[in-house]
Amino acid sequence: MRALDIQYMWQCLPEIMRGIPYALLIAVVALIFGSILGLVTALIRIFKIPVLKQISAIYIAIIRGTPLMVQILVTYYGIPRLLEWVNYKWGTNVSINSIPAIYFMFFCFSLYTGSYMSEMFRSCIQAVDPGQLEACYSVGMTTNQGLIRVVLPQAFSTALPNIGNQFIGLIKDASLAFAVAIPEILGRAKIVVGRSSKFLEAYIVAAIIYFVICTICQFALDYIEKRNGKYTRRK
Repeated sequence: MRALDIQYMWQCLPEIMRGIPYALLIAVVALIFGSILGLVTALIRIFKIPVLKQISAIYIAIIRGTPLMVQILVTYYGIPRLLEWVNYKWGTNVSINSIPAIYFMFFCFSLYTGSYMSEMFRSCIQAVDPGQLEACYSVGMTTNQGLIRVVLPQAFSTALPNIGNQFIGLIKDASLAFAVAIPEILGRAKIVVGRSSKFLEAYIVAAIIYFVICTICQFALDYIEKRNGKYTRRK
């Protein structure tokens, strides 16, 4: 009896790799919308906008205080229930069954990412010398112009390593989407396991795929950081 069936691992590799687009899509969409949500929330808290500041604080506390798996399950089962109530209450005819499950994951992972990106952006923006925004006012810029042209570019440069780490984390976190039947990498591995019962081989293949993807992303992010550092020094 062999410890590992290497031949079987090669055979199931293409099947498990079919889940890569789902994992990357969830990570990219969540990073984009989560960054937008996080930036808006960070600015609300920095400028202490009434009501919205309290709502933002509650949102961040709830998301950061509950496990991602729980958020996935609440989103997956809660949104259809909400849509059913809307159909009943307002007489609409939203087809719940026609909505792909991955859209629920986009929503859930974006909220999850936004809560962490908010704190990251807030710290990076506050790390920029306040005198720079005052200098913008002295040359006739508005607050929005000062933020867009001066403050946010510097904050983004500071936040770049953390954004990269968040993206790599999202790729790995996307494995939790298998719980709601999203056929990403781990989901594909479970399908393979269901046909063969070779648990160890399938999960090792999934682990190798995650490792390779994350390593490639890390090298790409390191390159971007170096280029960004050279550009910043030239300025």
